[in-house]
Amino acid sequence: MTISLVTGGSGYFGSLLVQRLITAGHQVRVLDLNDTPDRPSAVEFVCGDIRNPGDVHIATEGVDIVFHNVAQVPLAKDKDLLRTVNIDGTRILLDACIEHKVRKVVHTSSSAIFGIPASNPVFPHDAPRPLEAYGLAKLEAENLCHTAIKSGLDISIVRPRTILGHGRLGIFGILFDWIADGADPFVLGKGDNRYQFVHAEDLAEICLLAGTTSDPNIFNAGTDRFGTMREALEHLCSYANTGSRVRSLPVGPTSLAMRLAAGLHLAPFAPYHWIMYSKSMWFDVEHAHSQLGWAPRWSNDEMFQQSFDWFVTNRQATNDLGASQHRRSAKQGLLSVVKKGTRLLPR
Repeated sequence: MTISLVTGGSGYFGSLLVQRLITAGHQVRVLDLNDTPDRPSAVEFVCGDIRNPGDVHIATEGVDIVFHNVAQVPLAKDKDLLRTVNIDGTRILLDACIEHKVRKVVHTSSSAIFGIPASNPVFPHDAPRPLEAYGLAKLEAENLCHTAIKSGLDISIVRPRTILGHGRLGIFGILFDWIADGADPFVLGKGDNRYQFVHAEDLAEICLLAGTTSDPNIFNAGTDRFGTMREALEHLCSYANTGSRVRSLPVGPTSLAMRLAAGLHLAPFAPYHWIMYSKSMWFDVEHAHSQLGWAPRWSNDEMFQQSFDWFVTNRQATNDLGASQHRRSAKQGLLSVVKKGTRLLPR
């Protein structure tokens, strides 16, 4: 039986991946600082820190495949944690994998390494050019993977576009909260930037498939059915049927306001949000189809609708501070005032 380790296996995506691995017949081990009450009894739990070599040594011993998902997310805004977790933690893990002769590593990276792409679609071997601390940290983690590959470790890198799915909230919790209450969401400019998402279940599938390969590779993951940012929000407003309508704001002043509000801790924005919200970005995914036989099941609209429905059903629980950052809604701060104001504007 294949023994698989999931780092960050108590988080939103890690928990989903654990379930998929169990279904696929793997013996699963989790490395995380937090346990979860609903963890399957068959899963071995190692309470440990990715930054602690001793913990990582225990977790990787006897493992066949490692799925590396631990990461500090952009909303954390802690540059020290971005470095120690995303970079140093990856280095410690890869060293342990080499020591224990792990057969395969699947490293979950991020589309943030590309910043604003020079052109679309983005292909796996296009040159990265991150524009903020999170993207820079994820790129450095990828560079560590490439160094470990030269030392003989078999690593596949999976880069997801922005992840959606039931229970995936964070900054999206604010959007769903506004639309559920009939407030008007905003796009920057015309909102005609094409923007691609990926469902967490589709991401789990591509990670599992990448784990079956026997050579290093890079896979970009995103849906193949998507449109503009305005279309995504208009379709969700229509689906919700709460009276919300998409409004436009000027790109330059609004991006500056987002940055200032974040700097004053008045809103939960991270640099990636004001840099990318008005920009087009999408991955070519044909290589994943041809090399892995992978095809995304979920469209942008289907992801948004499912995520919105989950939010409405679990709205009270989304404010639970004990939940992971991806499972709980970001705190709105000044945005709660803006939300009320949108309902006073003429239509």
